[in-house]
Amino acid sequence: MTLAAHPTTTPPPATYGAVLSSRHVARLLAGTLTGRLPNGMVPISLVLWITSAGGSLAFAGMLAALYGLASGLSQPVKGRLMDRYGQTRVSAPAVLVNSGCLLALVWIGASGHPAAVTAAVGVAGVFTPPLEAGLRALWPTVLTDPGQRRVVQALDTGSQGLLYIAGPLLASWLATTYRPDAALAATAALGLAGTVVVLTAAPSRTWRPAAPDSGAAGSERLMNTALVLLFLALAGTGFTLGAMNVWAADMATAHRQPLLSGVLPAAFSTGSFLGGLIYARRAWPGTTTTQLLATSTLFLLGWLPLLSQPGPRTAIGLALLPGLFLTLVITCGFHTVDTLAPSSRTTEAYAWLILSVGVGQASGTALAGTLADHPHTLAALPAAGAATALAVLACARGRLGPARRRGPARRRGRHRRTHATGASLPRHARS
Repeated sequence: MTLAAHPTTTPPPATYGAVLSSRHVARLLAGTLTGRLPNGMVPISLVLWITSAGGSLAFAGMLAALYGLASGLSQPVKGRLMDRYGQTRVSAPAVLVNSGCLLALVWIGASGHPAAVTAAVGVAGVFTPPLEAGLRALWPTVLTDPGQRRVVQALDTGSQGLLYIAGPLLASWLATTYRPDAALAATAALGLAGTVVVLTAAPSRTWRPAAPDSGAAGSERLMNTALVLLFLALAGTGFTLGAMNVWAADMATAHRQPLLSGVLPAAFSTGSFLGGLIYARRAWPGTTTTQLLATSTLFLLGWLPLLSQPGPRTAIGLALLPGLFLTLVITCGFHTVDTLAPSSRTTEAYAWLILSVGVGQASGTALAGTLADHPHTLAALPAAGAATALAVLACARGRLGPARRRGPARRRGRHRRTHATGASLPRHARS
Protein backbone atom coordinates (compact mmCIF):
# COMPACT_ATOMS: atom_id res chain seq x y z
CA MET A 1 0.00 0.00 0.00
CA THR A 2 1.31 3.40 -0.90
CA LEU A 3 0.33 6.45 0.96
CA ALA A 4 -1.07 9.29 -1.12
CA ALA A 5 1.17 12.29 -1.12
CA HIS A 6 -0.36 15.41 0.30
CA PRO A 7 1.17 18.45 -1.33
CA THR A 8 2.14 21.22 1.02
CA THR A 9 2.44 24.86 0.17
CA THR A 10 5.84 26.22 1.05
CA PRO A 11 6.13 30.01 1.17
CA PRO A 12 8.73 31.45 -1.20
CA PRO A 13 12.07 32.36 0.39
CA ALA A 14 12.25 35.91 1.73
CA THR A 15 15.87 36.52 0.75
CA TYR A 16 17.23 39.50 -1.13
CA GLY A 17 18.14 37.36 -4.13
CA ALA A 18 14.74 35.69 -4.24
CA VAL A 19 12.89 38.98 -3.94
CA LEU A 20 14.97 40.87 -6.49
CA SER A 21 14.70 37.99 -8.95
CA SER A 22 10.92 37.90 -8.62
CA ARG A 23 9.09 39.10 -11.68
CA HIS A 24 8.77 42.90 -11.97
CA VAL A 25 10.51 43.68 -8.65
CA ALA A 26 13.89 44.85 -9.95
CA ARG A 27 12.23 46.80 -12.75
CA LEU A 28 9.83 48.61 -10.45
CA LEU A 29 12.52 49.43 -7.91
CA ALA A 30 15.01 50.65 -10.52
CA GLY A 31 12.39 52.63 -12.41
CA THR A 32 11.05 54.31 -9.31
CA LEU A 33 14.50 55.19 -7.99
CA THR A 34 15.50 56.60 -11.38
CA GLY A 35 12.26 58.52 -11.71
CA ARG A 36 12.71 60.00 -8.25
CA LEU A 37 16.31 61.11 -8.78
CA PRO A 38 15.03 64.58 -9.76
CA ASN A 39 13.89 65.03 -6.15
CA GLY A 40 17.55 65.15 -5.18
CA MET A 41 18.83 66.76 -8.39
CA VAL A 42 16.46 69.67 -9.00
CA PRO A 43 17.33 71.79 -5.92
CA ILE A 44 21.09 71.78 -6.50
CA SER A 45 20.60 72.09 -10.28
CA LEU A 46 18.49 75.22 -9.80
CA VAL A 47 20.98 76.78 -7.41
CA LEU A 48 23.92 76.16 -9.78
CA TRP A 49 21.86 77.24 -12.79
CA ILE A 50 20.87 80.59 -11.31
CA THR A 51 24.15 81.48 -9.60
CA SER A 52 26.28 80.55 -12.63
CA ALA A 53 24.44 83.22 -14.59
CA GLY A 54 25.06 85.84 -11.90
CA GLY A 55 21.71 85.46 -10.17
CA SER A 56 21.30 85.77 -6.43
CA LEU A 57 21.61 82.81 -4.10
CA ALA A 58 18.44 83.99 -2.34
CA PHE A 59 16.40 83.69 -5.56
CA ALA A 60 17.96 80.30 -6.30
CA GLY A 61 17.14 79.05 -2.81
CA MET A 62 13.56 80.29 -3.14
CA LEU A 63 13.15 78.34 -6.39
CA ALA A 64 14.54 75.17 -4.82
CA ALA A 65 12.19 75.55 -1.85
CA LEU A 66 9.24 76.25 -4.16
CA TYR A 67 9.85 73.05 -6.13
CA GLY A 68 9.99 70.93 -2.99
CA LEU A 69 6.96 72.62 -1.43
CA ALA A 70 4.82 72.33 -4.56
CA SER A 71 5.80 68.69 -4.99
CA GLY A 72 5.02 67.82 -1.37
CA LEU A 73 1.74 69.69 -1.01
CA SER A 74 0.34 68.20 -4.23
CA GLN A 75 1.07 64.59 -3.20
CA PRO A 76 -2.28 63.84 -1.50
CA VAL A 77 -4.25 65.21 -4.45
CA LYS A 78 -2.29 63.06 -6.89
CA GLY A 79 -2.70 60.07 -4.58
CA ARG A 80 -6.46 60.58 -4.44
CA LEU A 81 -6.63 60.83 -8.24
CA MET A 82 -4.56 57.66 -8.55
CA ASP A 83 -6.95 55.82 -6.24
CA ARG A 84 -9.81 56.88 -8.52
CA TYR A 85 -8.35 56.61 -12.00
CA GLY A 86 -5.33 54.32 -11.79
CA GLN A 87 -1.63 55.01 -12.12
CA THR A 88 -1.18 55.57 -15.84
CA ARG A 89 -3.86 58.27 -16.14
CA VAL A 90 -2.23 60.27 -13.35
CA SER A 91 1.53 59.73 -13.58
CA ALA A 92 1.81 59.82 -17.40
CA PRO A 93 0.50 63.38 -17.88
CA ALA A 94 2.23 64.46 -14.67
CA VAL A 95 5.70 63.40 -15.81
CA LEU A 96 5.18 64.97 -19.24
CA VAL A 97 4.34 68.32 -17.69
CA ASN A 98 7.13 68.00 -15.10
CA SER A 99 9.83 67.18 -17.64
CA GLY A 100 8.47 69.73 -20.09
CA CYS A 101 8.70 72.52 -17.52
CA LEU A 102 12.27 71.57 -16.57
CA LEU A 103 13.25 71.65 -20.23
CA ALA A 104 11.40 74.95 -20.62
CA LEU A 105 13.74 76.43 -18.01
CA VAL A 106 16.66 75.70 -20.34
CA TRP A 107 14.82 77.50 -23.13
CA ILE A 108 13.88 80.47 -20.90
CA GLY A 109 17.44 80.76 -19.61
CA ALA A 110 18.72 81.57 -16.14
CA SER A 111 18.68 85.27 -17.05
CA GLY A 112 15.06 85.10 -18.23
CA HIS A 113 12.18 86.91 -16.59
CA PRO A 114 11.95 85.86 -12.91
CA ALA A 115 8.17 85.42 -13.13
CA ALA A 116 8.50 82.97 -16.02
CA VAL A 117 11.24 81.02 -14.24
CA THR A 118 9.23 80.91 -11.00
CA ALA A 119 6.08 79.75 -12.79
CA ALA A 120 7.91 76.97 -14.61
CA VAL A 121 9.52 75.73 -11.39
CA GLY A 122 6.22 75.84 -9.49
CA VAL A 123 4.29 73.94 -12.18
CA ALA A 124 7.09 71.37 -12.44
CA GLY A 125 6.85 70.78 -8.69
CA VAL A 126 3.08 70.41 -8.70
CA PHE A 127 3.28 67.80 -11.47
CA THR A 128 6.01 65.67 -9.93
CA PRO A 129 4.78 62.10 -10.59
CA PRO A 130 3.71 60.32 -7.36
CA LEU A 131 6.03 57.35 -7.86
CA GLU A 132 6.73 56.56 -4.21
CA ALA A 133 3.09 56.29 -3.15
CA GLY A 134 2.27 54.43 -6.35
CA LEU A 135 5.01 51.87 -5.78
CA ARG A 136 3.75 51.19 -2.26
CA ALA A 137 0.33 50.42 -3.70
CA LEU A 138 1.83 47.97 -6.21
CA TRP A 139 3.74 45.68 -3.86
CA PRO A 140 0.72 43.57 -2.74
CA THR A 141 -0.01 42.77 -6.40
CA VAL A 142 3.61 41.85 -7.17
CA LEU A 143 4.56 39.84 -4.06
CA THR A 144 1.84 37.86 -2.31
CA ASP A 145 4.08 36.54 0.48
CA PRO A 146 4.27 38.85 3.55
CA GLY A 147 7.92 37.95 4.17
CA GLN A 148 8.94 38.93 0.66
CA ARG A 149 6.96 42.15 0.90
CA ARG A 150 8.76 42.99 4.14
CA VAL A 151 12.08 42.60 2.33
CA VAL A 152 11.14 44.72 -0.67
CA GLN A 153 9.52 47.43 1.46
CA ALA A 154 12.66 47.74 3.56
CA LEU A 155 14.82 47.87 0.43
CA ASP A 156 12.49 50.48 -1.02
CA THR A 157 12.58 52.72 2.06
CA GLY A 158 16.26 52.21 2.84
CA SER A 159 17.41 53.09 -0.66
CA GLN A 160 15.53 56.39 -0.70
CA GLY A 161 18.14 58.13 1.40
CA LEU A 162 20.74 57.25 -1.21
CA LEU A 163 18.77 59.34 -3.73
CA TYR A 164 19.67 62.46 -1.79
CA ILE A 165 23.34 61.52 -1.97
CA ALA A 166 23.51 60.38 -5.59
CA GLY A 167 21.14 63.08 -6.89
CA PRO A 168 23.10 66.15 -5.72
CA LEU A 169 26.43 64.54 -6.65
CA LEU A 170 25.20 63.75 -10.17
CA ALA A 171 23.71 67.23 -10.64
CA SER A 172 26.90 68.89 -9.41
CA TRP A 173 29.07 66.77 -11.70
CA LEU A 174 26.92 67.53 -14.76
CA ALA A 175 26.82 71.24 -13.99
CA THR A 176 30.57 71.56 -13.48
CA THR A 177 31.73 69.14 -16.17
CA TYR A 178 29.34 70.41 -18.84
CA ARG A 179 27.04 73.27 -17.80
CA PRO A 180 24.06 73.84 -15.51
CA ASP A 181 21.65 73.59 -18.45
CA ALA A 182 22.88 70.01 -18.94
CA ALA A 183 22.02 69.18 -15.33
CA LEU A 184 18.44 70.41 -15.79
CA ALA A 185 18.05 68.55 -19.09
CA ALA A 186 19.42 65.33 -17.60
CA THR A 187 17.08 65.72 -14.63
CA ALA A 188 14.09 65.98 -16.95
CA ALA A 189 15.26 62.97 -18.97
CA LEU A 190 15.85 60.78 -15.91
CA GLY A 191 12.45 61.60 -14.42
CA LEU A 192 10.73 60.80 -17.70
CA ALA A 193 12.70 57.59 -18.28
CA GLY A 194 12.15 56.21 -14.79
CA THR A 195 8.42 56.94 -14.87
CA VAL A 196 8.06 55.28 -18.27
CA VAL A 197 9.82 52.16 -16.96
CA VAL A 198 7.32 51.94 -14.09
CA LEU A 199 4.17 52.78 -16.04
CA THR A 200 4.91 50.30 -18.83
CA ALA A 201 5.36 47.44 -16.35
CA ALA A 202 2.37 45.10 -16.22
CA PRO A 203 1.60 45.62 -12.50
CA SER A 204 1.26 49.38 -13.00
CA ARG A 205 -0.72 49.09 -16.24
CA THR A 206 -3.23 46.66 -14.76
CA TRP A 207 -3.43 48.11 -11.25
CA ARG A 208 -6.87 49.26 -10.24
CA PRO A 209 -7.87 50.78 -6.92
CA ALA A 210 -10.01 48.70 -4.61
CA ALA A 211 -13.72 49.34 -4.88
CA PRO A 212 -15.12 51.41 -2.00
CA ASP A 213 -16.42 49.35 0.89
CA SER A 214 -20.16 49.20 1.26
CA GLY A 215 -21.72 49.32 4.66
CA ALA A 216 -21.50 51.92 7.40
CA ALA A 217 -21.89 55.49 6.31
CA GLY A 218 -18.61 57.33 6.17
CA SER A 219 -16.63 54.08 6.08
CA GLU A 220 -14.51 55.48 3.23
CA ARG A 221 -13.58 58.70 5.03
CA LEU A 222 -9.80 58.81 5.07
CA MET A 223 -8.83 60.99 7.98
CA ASN A 224 -9.42 59.85 11.54
CA THR A 225 -7.78 60.66 14.84
CA ALA A 226 -5.35 57.75 14.62
CA LEU A 227 -4.06 58.70 11.17
CA VAL A 228 -3.75 62.37 12.11
CA LEU A 229 -1.66 61.44 15.15
CA LEU A 230 0.47 59.07 13.09
CA PHE A 231 1.16 61.77 10.49
CA LEU A 232 1.95 64.28 13.25
CA ALA A 233 4.45 61.84 14.76
CA LEU A 234 6.13 61.24 11.40
CA ALA A 235 6.32 64.99 10.88
CA GLY A 236 8.47 64.96 14.02
CA THR A 237 10.68 62.35 12.37
CA GLY A 238 10.95 64.58 9.32
CA PHE A 239 11.81 67.53 11.57
CA THR A 240 14.80 65.52 12.77
CA LEU A 241 16.01 65.04 9.20
CA GLY A 242 15.75 68.73 8.37
CA ALA A 243 17.53 69.79 11.54
CA MET A 244 20.25 67.22 10.93
CA ASN A 245 21.20 68.81 7.60
CA VAL A 246 21.67 72.24 9.19
CA TRP A 247 23.57 70.69 12.12
CA ALA A 248 25.88 68.99 9.61
CA ALA A 249 26.52 72.32 7.87
CA ASP A 250 27.24 73.94 11.22
CA MET A 251 29.70 71.16 12.08
CA ALA A 252 31.44 71.74 8.75
CA THR A 253 31.78 75.45 9.49
CA ALA A 254 32.88 75.00 13.08
CA HIS A 255 35.61 72.48 12.19
CA ARG A 256 36.52 74.14 8.87
CA GLN A 257 35.89 70.93 6.98
CA PRO A 258 33.35 71.69 4.22
CA LEU A 259 32.97 68.03 3.30
CA LEU A 260 31.31 67.34 6.64
CA SER A 261 28.10 68.99 5.41
CA GLY A 262 27.75 66.10 2.96
CA VAL A 263 29.57 63.32 4.77
CA LEU A 264 27.43 63.43 7.93
CA PRO A 265 24.08 63.08 6.06
CA ALA A 266 25.73 60.41 3.89
CA ALA A 267 26.74 58.45 6.98
CA PHE A 268 23.18 58.76 8.31
CA SER A 269 21.72 57.57 4.98
CA THR A 270 24.17 54.67 4.89
CA GLY A 271 22.97 53.64 8.35
CA SER A 272 19.39 53.85 7.11
CA PHE A 273 20.15 51.56 4.19
CA LEU A 274 21.95 49.05 6.43
CA GLY A 275 19.11 49.17 8.94
CA GLY A 276 16.66 48.27 6.18
CA LEU A 277 18.79 45.30 5.15
CA ILE A 278 18.95 44.04 8.75
CA TYR A 279 15.22 44.56 9.33
CA ALA A 280 14.27 42.68 6.18
CA ARG A 281 16.20 39.52 7.05
CA ARG A 282 13.66 38.18 9.52
CA ALA A 283 10.15 38.59 10.90
CA TRP A 284 10.21 40.59 14.11
CA PRO A 285 7.96 39.91 17.11
CA GLY A 286 5.14 42.14 18.21
CA THR A 287 2.37 44.02 16.45
CA THR A 288 3.02 46.82 13.99
CA THR A 289 2.22 49.34 16.72
CA THR A 290 4.72 47.75 19.09
CA GLN A 291 7.40 47.75 16.40
CA LEU A 292 6.67 51.38 15.54
CA LEU A 293 7.08 52.44 19.17
CA ALA A 294 10.20 50.32 19.66
CA THR A 295 11.95 51.61 16.55
CA SER A 296 10.99 55.22 17.37
CA THR A 297 12.52 54.76 20.81
CA LEU A 298 15.73 53.40 19.32
CA PHE A 299 15.75 56.25 16.80
CA LEU A 300 15.67 58.75 19.67
CA LEU A 301 18.34 56.91 21.64
CA GLY A 302 20.58 56.95 18.59
CA TRP A 303 20.67 60.75 18.65
CA LEU A 304 21.60 61.11 22.31
CA PRO A 305 25.38 60.48 21.93
CA LEU A 306 25.55 63.35 19.44
CA LEU A 307 24.37 65.80 22.10
CA SER A 308 27.94 65.85 23.43
CA GLN A 309 29.06 67.52 20.17
CA PRO A 310 31.86 65.07 19.37
CA GLY A 311 34.68 65.70 16.93
CA PRO A 312 34.23 65.13 13.19
CA ARG A 313 35.42 61.52 12.99
CA THR A 314 33.41 60.43 16.01
CA ALA A 315 30.36 62.30 14.74
CA ILE A 316 30.51 60.48 11.40
CA GLY A 317 30.51 57.12 13.18
CA LEU A 318 27.78 58.13 15.59
CA ALA A 319 25.57 59.44 12.76
CA LEU A 320 25.20 55.83 11.64
CA LEU A 321 23.34 54.94 14.85
CA PRO A 322 20.08 56.88 14.41
CA GLY A 323 20.22 56.15 10.69
CA LEU A 324 19.96 52.42 11.42
CA PHE A 325 16.42 52.93 12.70
CA LEU A 326 15.01 55.50 10.24
CA THR A 327 14.00 52.89 7.65
CA LEU A 328 12.31 50.86 10.38
CA VAL A 329 10.29 53.85 11.60
CA ILE A 330 9.11 54.79 8.11
CA THR A 331 8.36 51.19 7.11
CA CYS A 332 6.32 50.60 10.27
CA GLY A 333 4.56 53.90 9.57
CA PHE A 334 3.48 52.66 6.14
CA HIS A 335 2.30 49.38 7.67
CA THR A 336 0.23 51.32 10.20
CA VAL A 337 -1.35 53.32 7.38
CA ASP A 338 -2.38 50.00 5.80
CA THR A 339 -4.20 49.09 8.98
CA LEU A 340 -5.98 52.41 9.43
CA ALA A 341 -6.81 53.67 5.92
CA PRO A 342 -9.77 52.48 3.83
CA SER A 343 -8.69 49.96 1.19
CA SER A 344 -9.90 52.22 -1.63
CA ARG A 345 -7.77 55.19 -0.51
CA THR A 346 -4.41 53.71 0.50
CA THR A 347 -2.41 55.53 -2.18
CA GLU A 348 -3.76 58.85 -0.96
CA ALA A 349 -2.94 57.84 2.62
CA TYR A 350 0.63 56.98 1.60
CA ALA A 351 0.88 60.40 -0.03
CA TRP A 352 -0.22 62.09 3.21
CA LEU A 353 2.50 60.19 5.07
CA ILE A 354 5.10 61.33 2.55
CA LEU A 355 3.83 64.90 2.84
CA SER A 356 3.97 64.75 6.65
CA VAL A 357 7.63 63.77 6.62
CA GLY A 358 8.38 66.46 4.03
CA VAL A 359 6.62 69.22 5.96
CA GLY A 360 8.41 68.18 9.12
CA GLN A 361 11.73 68.22 7.29
CA ALA A 362 11.11 71.73 5.96
CA SER A 363 10.14 72.91 9.44
CA GLY A 364 13.26 71.40 10.96
CA THR A 365 15.45 73.08 8.36
CA ALA A 366 13.77 76.44 8.91
CA LEU A 367 13.97 76.38 12.71
CA ALA A 368 17.52 75.06 12.73
CA GLY A 369 18.51 77.84 10.34
CA THR A 370 17.29 80.47 12.79
CA LEU A 371 19.27 78.82 15.61
CA ALA A 372 22.52 78.44 13.68
CA ASP A 373 24.27 80.82 16.10
CA HIS A 374 23.47 78.56 19.06
CA PRO A 375 25.45 75.35 18.44
CA HIS A 376 24.35 73.56 21.62
CA THR A 377 20.67 74.15 20.85
CA LEU A 378 21.21 73.25 17.20
CA ALA A 379 22.81 69.92 18.15
CA ALA A 380 19.78 69.09 20.32
CA LEU A 381 17.16 69.73 17.62
CA PRO A 382 17.38 66.31 15.90
CA ALA A 383 16.86 64.56 19.23
CA ALA A 384 14.01 66.95 20.04
CA GLY A 385 12.23 66.00 16.83
CA ALA A 386 12.67 62.30 17.55
CA ALA A 387 11.42 62.80 21.13
CA THR A 388 8.34 64.63 19.88
CA ALA A 389 7.57 61.81 17.46
CA LEU A 390 7.89 59.21 20.20
CA ALA A 391 5.71 61.22 22.60
CA VAL A 392 2.91 61.51 20.04
CA LEU A 393 3.09 57.79 19.24
CA ALA A 394 3.01 56.89 22.92
CA CYS A 395 -0.14 58.98 23.39
CA ALA A 396 -1.73 57.47 20.27
CA ARG A 397 -0.78 53.87 21.01
CA GLY A 398 -4.29 52.72 21.87
CA ARG A 399 -5.66 54.10 18.60
CA LEU A 400 -3.09 52.76 16.13
CA GLY A 401 -3.98 49.06 16.19
CA PRO A 402 -6.62 47.36 14.04
CA ALA A 403 -8.85 46.89 17.08
CA ARG A 404 -9.79 50.57 16.82
CA ARG A 405 -11.31 50.12 13.37
CA ARG A 406 -15.08 50.25 13.68
CA GLY A 407 -17.88 48.90 11.60
CA PRO A 408 -18.23 45.86 9.33
CA ALA A 409 -17.05 47.77 6.27
CA ARG A 410 -13.73 48.62 7.90
CA ARG A 411 -13.23 45.04 9.01
CA ARG A 412 -13.82 43.79 5.48
CA GLY A 413 -11.39 46.39 4.15
CA ARG A 414 -8.76 45.21 6.63
CA HIS A 415 -9.11 41.58 5.61
CA ARG A 416 -8.67 42.46 1.95
CA ARG A 417 -5.47 44.37 2.51
CA THR A 418 -2.22 42.46 2.28
CA HIS A 419 0.46 45.12 2.41
CA ALA A 420 0.89 44.70 6.15
CA THR A 421 -0.77 41.41 7.03
CA GLY A 422 -0.69 39.30 3.88
CA ALA A 423 -4.13 37.87 4.68
CA SER A 424 -5.51 37.88 1.14
CA LEU A 425 -5.02 39.72 -2.11
CA PRO A 426 -6.86 43.00 -2.57
CA ARG A 427 -9.35 43.26 -5.41
CA HIS A 428 -6.96 45.03 -7.72
CA ALA A 429 -4.48 42.14 -7.34
CA ARG A 430 -6.82 39.45 -8.54
CA SER A 431 -6.56 40.23 -12.21
